Formats: sequence, C-alpha cells, structure tokens
Amino acid sequence: MSGRRAMTDAEPTAPRPVDLRAATTATYLAFAGCGVLLSSGLSRLPQLRDDLHLDTGQLGAILLAGAAGALVSRPFSGRVVTRLGQGRTVAWMSAASCVALVLIGLSDVAGVPFLVTGLLLFGFFSSSWDVAMNIQGTVVERRLGRSIMPRFHAGYSIGTVLGALLGAAVIQLNVPVPLHLIIVAVAVAAVLPAAVRAFLPDERPSTEDNPKPRSTLRYWREPRTLMIGVFVLAAGFSEGAGNDWTGVSFIDGYHASPALGTVAYATFLAAMTATRWFGLRLLDTFGRVTVLRIQGAVAVLGLLLFIFAPVVPLAFLGAALWGVGVAFGYPVGMSAAADDPAHAAGRVTVASSVAKIASFAGPPLLGLLGDHVTILRALLAVAALQVVALCLAQATRPLARSATGASTTSEDRSNAGGRPALP
Repeated sequence: MSGRRAMTDAEPTAPRPVDLRAATTATYLAFAGCGVLLSSGLSRLPQLRDDLHLDTGQLGAILLAGAAGALVSRPFSGRVVTRLGQGRTVAWMSAASCVALVLIGLSDVAGVPFLVTGLLLFGFFSSSWDVAMNIQGTVVERRLGRSIMPRFHAGYSIGTVLGALLGAAVIQLNVPVPLHLIIVAVAVAAVLPAAVRAFLPDERPSTEDNPKPRSTLRYWREPRTLMIGVFVLAAGFSEGAGNDWTGVSFIDGYHASPALGTVAYATFLAAMTATRWFGLRLLDTFGRVTVLRIQGAVAVLGLLLFIFAPVVPLAFLGAALWGVGVAFGYPVGMSAAADDPAHAAGRVTVASSVAKIASFAGPPLLGLLGDHVTILRALLAVAALQVVALCLAQATRPLARSATGASTTSEDRSNAGGRPALP
C-alpha cells in the first residue's frame, strides 16, 4: 500500500514542467547553434577569398553552392523529419553540418573544391535541421500555451552575433581558419546532439490525419500553405535584405563612413532581435494577423524613411523601424504552417522551401538592381514586397481544430474577450 501511495504521490510531481523547461532550453540551443555555425563560417570568408585568390564575383558564385544545397534538400526535409523524429534529425544533421564546416575550414589549405563541397553539404544538411527545430519550436509553443517562436528566432540571431564576435576575436589573434572552424564544429557537435535529447516527443495526433509518405507533394497544392510560403518569402526577403544591404546602402546612399554603416546595420539587427525577444505578449494579446499587419506597415514606413531620410539620424530611425517591422514574419509564418501537428513536417517544408527562394535570389537581384538605381533606391523593391506580406498576413490566422482538438484561434479568443492562447 505504501508502494501504491508512493506512486500516487510521485505522479503529480512528475517532472513535466521540468521537461518542458528543458525542451525549451534545448530548442534555444538548436537555434543558437545553427546561428553560431553559419556566422563562424561567414566571418572567415574574406580571408578565404584572399587566401584562395578569388575575386568578389567568383566568391559570390561559389556561395551559391550553399543555397543550392538547401534548395535540393528542402523538398525532402519533411519526410526526413517524419522518419527520424525532430530530435534525431537535429542531432544527426547538426553533426553533419559540423563536418561540412570543417571542410570549409580546410579549404584554406586544400583549395576551392573543399570550399564548394563544404558549402554544398552545409546547405544540404542544415536545411533539415532548420525544419526540425522549427517544428519542435511549435510543439513547445503549443505546450506552453503562449507565443515563443519569435524568441527562438531571436536565439538564432544571438547565435549569429556570438559567432561573428568570436570570428572577429580570432582574426585579431591571427588564429588560422582551419583551427578556428574545427574548434567551433567540435564544440557544437559535442553540445547539440546531447542537448536535443530533451526535445518533446513528436506530435502524432491520429492515424487518419497522418498522411502517407507518398502523399507529401499534396501540400504543394494547399492554398493556405502556399500563401504562408509567399508571406514568409516576402518577410524573409525583407529580413535578408536588411542583413545583406543595410550597411552598404547606408554608406553609399548617405556618403557615410564604414563605421557608421556598421552602426546602421547593428541598429537594424538590435531592433529586430529585441522585438523578437520582448514583443511576444503582443502576439498573445492581439493575435497573429493584427500584429503582422501593424508590423508590415511599420516595416514599410521604416524602409521609406531609411531610403528617403533628409538627415542621417532619421535614417537610423528608419533602420530601427525596419528591424521592428520584420521581426515576427518568418517565425510566425513557421508557427502558422505547423498549426496542425499531423501535417506540420510537410507544411513547414513547403513554406520554408518557398521562403528559401528569397535567400537564394534576393541578394543578387538587389545587387543587379542597385547597379542601375543605386542600392539604396533598390530597397524600394523590398518595401513593395513588404506590402505583399502585409496583404497576405491573413493566411497566418490559426487553424480552428476539430472537436477532438478542442482548440480555438487566438483571434477568436481575443474577440471573445478571453486571454488568447496559441492553438
């Protein structure tokens, strides 16, 4: 009887909150680790360019290998995640991405083929890693009953900043490229596969809702999923343009010093990261669609101010508003694609695949347009796409679940006057 009592007493205090907290931490680590790997490699590209005697055009063409690897892998990522599970996918693909980073590092002494191969493999393996960690983020979000995906993506941004700062430090210390990237790869490979053991189990609600593997392509025919994909493409294009062109366009357009251009870029990045970290209550209070529409308007305003500001301080304000306006687009789009746990892997794969077009074609297209109208004026195309994202924000409205799901949308709860919660 005492044994039965012990079991009964133990069950209410089972470590479920602790497990959820551990899963949240593990998801942060998955996002941050991805950011650290990516920015560590990017931080050494100037030295790789010089050591391998490449010009800027040749390096740009080589960098397309990473985007090509991601585009090739992305259509299969959903099936990989479904077969392996989210935790094992992140563990295996992060380890494989670390091997790819080592190849990138070794290219400094082994030549261009190692660089191309490393970039191609990094894009290929990190694609499934990205899908798996985004799905796990939505699982944690549902269990918490509140918005947290933007904060996970803030973790990714923090990881990129840490990787870049580490890169700057080792460059100052004259650490060789291979040694730097091998150390980073070993550290990430040692931490992440162990950390993701704390992931929450994959959600598989019902067999009748769980699609057969060969029916994965049907998600490409779902209007809502494609609309979310286009929304994330437009939002991601704006975010990517901010990352790639804020500093250059500020320097060229306002005849500013490189230091001021770096400050402008830091302003954009800090505003975006801070909004992702501290602005979650807005989503829970007002719902996805309302917040994304307001943010879309703020992003357009910020871009126009950044492009046409009569004085430099107003351009800095424009960069900050631009960062605030694009903060939630990609992460909330991923949450929307994963609203139905049974179909999360396939729909996140489709939405993120469409969005990858932005990172693949965006920077080169803006650069080509900038050759004709200046890169600062070329950002008007980004503002136009941000208007498209604003118009498509309705597609992210949370799905109403069936009677067995017992869930309502955030907007429904807001209209009812109750505290909203994510489905």
